[in-house]
Amino acid sequence: MTVSRIKQVMASVLEVPEESINEASSNDNIGSWDSIQHMNLVLALEEEFDVAILDEDAANITSFPLIRIVVNELLES
Repeated sequence: MTVSRIKQVMASVLEVPEESINEASSNDNIGSWDSIQHMNLVLALEEEFDVAILDEDAANITSFPLIRIVVNELLES
């Protein structure tokens, strides 16, 4: 469920098809994922999951797998 919601948020913010987001998806291979969209993505994830992503983590979540790890850790704590 969480994976699906993360993909939905990423697809919406980065304006890419949800089915195109996979384990290899990162700011290196999604053209619309620039610094502004990265901040929008962090804010959208915080809103969707009702969590606060620390600045240090926000700077490091540059791929779908890393986002999944950080969100899951926040939800578990």
